[in-house]
Amino acid sequence: MASDVDTAPLVGRAELVQTVRSALLGDVAQGQTAAVFLTGESGVGKTRLLGEIGARLRDQGALVLTGSCLDIGDASPLHPLLQALRRFDADLSAAQARTSSAVRGLLQMFADETGGPDGAGALLERVSRGLHLIAEGRPLVLILDDLQWVDRSTRQLLLYLLAGLGDLQLSVLAAVRAESLQGAHPLRRVLTELRRLRTVRVLDLSPLDRAGTEQLAAAVVGRTLAPDAAEQVWQRSGGNPFVIEELARDLRDGRDGLSETLREIFLDRVDALPQHAHAVVHAVAAGVEPVQHWLLAEVLRLPEDELIDAARAAVAHRLLVGADDGYRLRHRLVAEVLSHELLPAERSGLHRRYAEALTAAPGELHQARLAYHWRLAGEPARALPAAVAAAQEAERLQGYAEAHRHWTAALHLAGDSGSVEVDRIELLGNAAEAAHHCGEHARALALLEELAALRGGEPSCALHIRRARYLAAAGRSALAEEEYERALEAADCSPRDRAAAAARLAELLLHLGRYADAGARAREALALAENAEGSATEVVLASSALGFSDAFLEDPDAGLAVMRDALDTAERAGQPEDVACAYLHLAELLTGPLNILEEGVVVARRGAERVAELGLGRTWGTRLLAIAINGLFRVGQWAEAEKVVAVALRHRPSGADAVELLLARCRLSVGYGDIEAAGRDLDAVATLLAGGGARHVIPLLTLRSGLAMWEGRHDVARLAVQRGLTESRSDDVMILSALVWHGLRAEAEAHASRAVAVDPTAVRRLRDVADRMARKSAGAARPVRSVVEGFLALCAAEVSRLDGSDPELWATSAAEWDRRNHPYPAAYSRLRQAEALLARRSRVATAGKLLREAYRVAQGLGAVPLTSEIRELAGRARVPLAERDADGARPVASAEPVDDELAALTAREREVLALVAEGLTNKEIGQRLFISERTIGVHVSHIFDKLQVRTRVQASAIMLRNSRG
Repeated sequence: MASDVDTAPLVGRAELVQTVRSALLGDVAQGQTAAVFLTGESGVGKTRLLGEIGARLRDQGALVLTGSCLDIGDASPLHPLLQALRRFDADLSAAQARTSSAVRGLLQMFADETGGPDGAGALLERVSRGLHLIAEGRPLVLILDDLQWVDRSTRQLLLYLLAGLGDLQLSVLAAVRAESLQGAHPLRRVLTELRRLRTVRVLDLSPLDRAGTEQLAAAVVGRTLAPDAAEQVWQRSGGNPFVIEELARDLRDGRDGLSETLREIFLDRVDALPQHAHAVVHAVAAGVEPVQHWLLAEVLRLPEDELIDAARAAVAHRLLVGADDGYRLRHRLVAEVLSHELLPAERSGLHRRYAEALTAAPGELHQARLAYHWRLAGEPARALPAAVAAAQEAERLQGYAEAHRHWTAALHLAGDSGSVEVDRIELLGNAAEAAHHCGEHARALALLEELAALRGGEPSCALHIRRARYLAAAGRSALAEEEYERALEAADCSPRDRAAAAARLAELLLHLGRYADAGARAREALALAENAEGSATEVVLASSALGFSDAFLEDPDAGLAVMRDALDTAERAGQPEDVACAYLHLAELLTGPLNILEEGVVVARRGAERVAELGLGRTWGTRLLAIAINGLFRVGQWAEAEKVVAVALRHRPSGADAVELLLARCRLSVGYGDIEAAGRDLDAVATLLAGGGARHVIPLLTLRSGLAMWEGRHDVARLAVQRGLTESRSDDVMILSALVWHGLRAEAEAHASRAVAVDPTAVRRLRDVADRMARKSAGAARPVRSVVEGFLALCAAEVSRLDGSDPELWATSAAEWDRRNHPYPAAYSRLRQAEALLARRSRVATAGKLLREAYRVAQGLGAVPLTSEIRELAGRARVPLAERDADGARPVASAEPVDDELAALTAREREVLALVAEGLTNKEIGQRLFISERTIGVHVSHIFDKLQVRTRVQASAIMLRNSRG
């Protein structure tokens, strides 16, 4: 029978195909990312759609890479990407040598990859850079089938690229088997977070309706079905295209008497095959797809001509699909049906032949596949070394989830291997550590208990420390504390182990907010470290805890001294990560609890330069620059903060480092009123946090609330704050106080706009939280209390807006923030104070002065939304915003000489104006200054307003006139 592979029409999907094409290419701006995830049951047509859409995207000029995830449960890290690259390279012609070189260079990078200090983030960046070279400026589309089996490393790569961190115009199209996403499947949370992004769509692929079912069946049969036959196909298929096609072919070919179950349909189809084709289908079902032709030949040991005829017959009968890289079952349901049809000896024999063929083949062994086949062949002794090698390979590529599965398989194999001598203690230790690194904390603890039982006797000090680390990571802080105490009491504890236990215990207590206990343990750790060689890391950890403890407990100077000593110790020891950690904690202390912002910024920037010299600029350096950006934002040096953002972005950070930087940049965008850029950054952070990251939740939700308020979506702002109070257990009174202020401000804005009703329950809860923060901060250091008191002043003033705003409360708030040198909240407070005075129709002159002061600060910062609100209030009250001389007669632009027309511009605005005068477009200016085009548009608009011009030519003329002067 002639093959009719893929001749059946694509029914009922035309609109979906067009939607996906537009989402992946048509609606994607240059340099942006997009993704579409197709979910649906087995047989609903996901793979067929991927092929159809991929072909059309190629016709549109996109570079399309296609790969599939393996279903053996222990695939190598980044397998689908490696597979896609190899397929693509095989299809390249001799005239495409440059592209082929880029592809092979990226493949070689994987082969040469070794773990480094920057870890998985560095690997993701190198992958992104390699893809950029391959794309050569074309849109790149990555198509992934069977994403439900995706390995953790590929999930991380997708999150990284879709967050816009890869400097790539990338689109992802992936298919997910819906029935596989049950329970705690890791992809479920990722898809939940991704559904929130504007550029990501998750489309559920439904079965065909009755009309579509009849249309598809009629196309396969070649004629319109009789009513009874059409009803039978509809009832038995449920609209599943794969089953519809199978049933329709039975009708077409006159096969009657089939069972009502799909299993029997498949078995009848297999039984109808010629003998050798029957063997081919069973062999492919037992293999790991794709099964290469040479491998199938070795397993079946058929002459070449007979093998080709057998494979052709299986393809013609719609059971196999042949491609350049090998054979696949047309649907995995075939494997599920056939899995029970072979005798155990037949199955083990197939797997043995696979393993022997893979072992004998020249070139690099695929250890994961080899372990899989030896295990199912009943040869645990031969599967064990392959599983260990696969685990080590996964760890080398930072694939700890895959490594954990391989180590676990190795443990099972070691138990089944009989006479093979293995170090089970070493296997348990490796498996536990891999489980810990990939977040399987309960499993890590269970493996550690088994290791302890195997050793016998009293647990060692090192084992107590390890158990405590795992318990702390699992959130079981009380038990972790007990384990650290046992480690310190253990007789076999070396001086360095004691120092490590005390230092980590101090860090744990600090995290729990027990600052006095943390300080005591930190001092103990430092004393122990004096008698232990090579304990610089412990000194840095202990000094961090001690510094913060002292800073919170009324001794900021002592805290600073300890942190500076820690930095000196790290520099003397020469360990790069210790130096970076010391700089980071010192900068955090200065810009956080101590609120010494200017010095903190200097330390952060100096530290970033130092760690870059040590090769850690991409990770630790980025985090230090993020601290500097936040400090510059608070003191009102927004233009300088933008320059630091540009420097940090050149590192191309990933993971938590990228989150810190994106949140810092988002604060600037919210302040500037760049709604699109801020939303994009928040979406990117949400993407990166899809797999966790609780310590960033409150800052993320605070920014989302602030952004929603500037957009007038006060109900959205309220929900963001409520989520923050519900989901986070943070004890950091500084970031909590900012969140509570945003919550009360959202209620006040809702009251003022009358568009959304005030929620009395939310107000009551927020006031209770504010009271708790006031009590909790009472025992903190003066600098900490100072910042919290500033936010509490804002909270009290916002509450007053609900029943008649109190100008005195706003005056108190403005004074509080002036004293801390935070110009933005001070300007905001003056706006509200003026608003309250004008509402009471009293002290209009004072209100005018307050508005002019707030306006001057807001313009200097470039805070467009705040500036607009000040203008709106001044316009309604007919208050002039231009300064007047002592006689009240003549408006004066500023305190600068009147002939300096650029005096009102910020440093960043002058930079932008100079480039405008050069004739550059907003896009070109953004590329020059490493700022988004949208942000440049905000700056240009602000420049026009300050210079009172309407065109770029007029603004350029002023720039040139002042430059000549």
